[in-house]
Amino acid sequence: MFEKLRVISLSVHRLSFLQCIDQVMEWGLQHTPSYVCFANVHMTIEAHKDPAFLEQLNNASLVVADGKPVALACRLLHGQKQERISGMDFMPRILEAADSRKASIFLYGSTPQVLDALKKKIATTYPDVIVAGSISPPFRPLDDEELQAYIDTINQSGAHFVFVSLGCPKQEKWMAVNHNKINSVLLGVGGAFPVEANIYPRSPKWMQDWALEWFYRLIQEPRRMFPRYLYTNTYFIALLIKAVFKKLFNGITGKT
Repeated sequence: MFEKLRVISLSVHRLSFLQCIDQVMEWGLQHTPSYVCFANVHMTIEAHKDPAFLEQLNNASLVVADGKPVALACRLLHGQKQERISGMDFMPRILEAADSRKASIFLYGSTPQVLDALKKKIATTYPDVIVAGSISPPFRPLDDEELQAYIDTINQSGAHFVFVSLGCPKQEKWMAVNHNKINSVLLGVGGAFPVEANIYPRSPKWMQDWALEWFYRLIQEPRRMFPRYLYTNTYFIALLIKAVFKKLFNGITGKT
């Protein structure tokens, strides 16, 4: 399989964007139960604080560097160049690949309004993609009967790919618990649904390249995002500096 690079506590797979596309396509077309997590700063910090969540992520079929800071951390800590593989970039590329294979997808999460807009966008842009179904689950916890009914619906749809948009860490926990019951590859793309549906704009390319996509979201939703970014970004930087100094110290002393 692919090499894993430890970033803070999280194990991130080292692979290219194209390798990730090829692997996910293989799992999806073969109906292999699997799940893919797109790791950004927020997810990395959540995993560092919660050992149970960390285990769920580290057991994922793939954990890729969604955020530019996570990709840069791979280079700082391991001297390995890691391509950024963001959920927002990955979703249209998989849809494009699915379109060429006339594959089927399922949409799980978000709101009915976003799902409707997304299905219209997919029908227009990727006409050979089969949207096998969609579910907008309630925001409250599901009981066992509801959960099983949703899983049955997904399996009966015959979908090759299930795009999951529940937000972090909810979507990763849902995928970790349920992936073995679903005959598809699960892709935790989070906020990609409204962006792909053209409801929310994406940050300019230069902001993505300079690891400032978080700042663009902060401008859009300052009241909601400021506390999260102030805490997670500061905590991530502090942990990364600590890890870099530990690596330097071990290099000087010969420790491993």
